[in-house]
Amino acid sequence: CVRGRVAQLPAEASDAYFATRPREAQIGAWASHQSAPLLDRAELERRLAGTTERFEDQDVPRPPFWGGYLLAPDQVEFWQGRQFRLHDRFRYSREGSRWLVERLSP
Repeated sequence: CVRGRVAQLPAEASDAYFATRPREAQIGAWASHQSAPLLDRAELERRLAGTTERFEDQDVPRPPFWGGYLLAPDQVEFWQGRQFRLHDRFRYSREGSRWLVERLSP
């Protein structure tokens, strides 16, 4: 579990990160309408083929629907499952510039 402030990154930061991605991943970002239903795998592969052709011999621009977010966490909890429900749980909480670490009951 992570709690904190989230802000959308400026377009320039998203552009810069998108430019570092492999070309295939850039094309995949255009071809995939993330979380939208697909008829079958062939539909995705057709979109990929069309997008590959569309951007042949040119840089792939960042899609307008693709971007990043910055999370500034104030609290993070880690959980590791163990036998007999005796899990390890730790909560890190920001206090100014320091982090307080607490072990929690499972």
